Amino acid sequence: MKTRVKVRVTGRVQGVWFRSSTKQKADELGLKGWVRNMDDGSVEAVFQGEEDKINDMIKWCHVGPSLAKVKKVYVEKDDEAMEDYSDFTIRYD
Repeated sequence: MKTRVKVRVTGRVQGVWFRSSTKQKADELGLKGWVRNMDDGSVEAVFQGEEDKINDMIKWCHVGPSLAKVKKVYVEKDDEAMEDYSDFTIRYD
């Protein structure tokens, strides 16, 4: 079943290749959506795809790349506003 979640990851997650590693993992899992740094030092992402693949992605977010120190992962199910993403991108806005 196709679903969508919005995730916010806090801790030492900027400047440690978190966004590029997230894109790599999302591409590996066949997920669509985006990831971006937030002004408060967190990383936000939207993952869209099969529920089991999203669950794998969320588990990965709890660890992240080797230099990251993840403190908390917030997950919000967001099926209401499904967009048709063509791929997974890193956003710079």
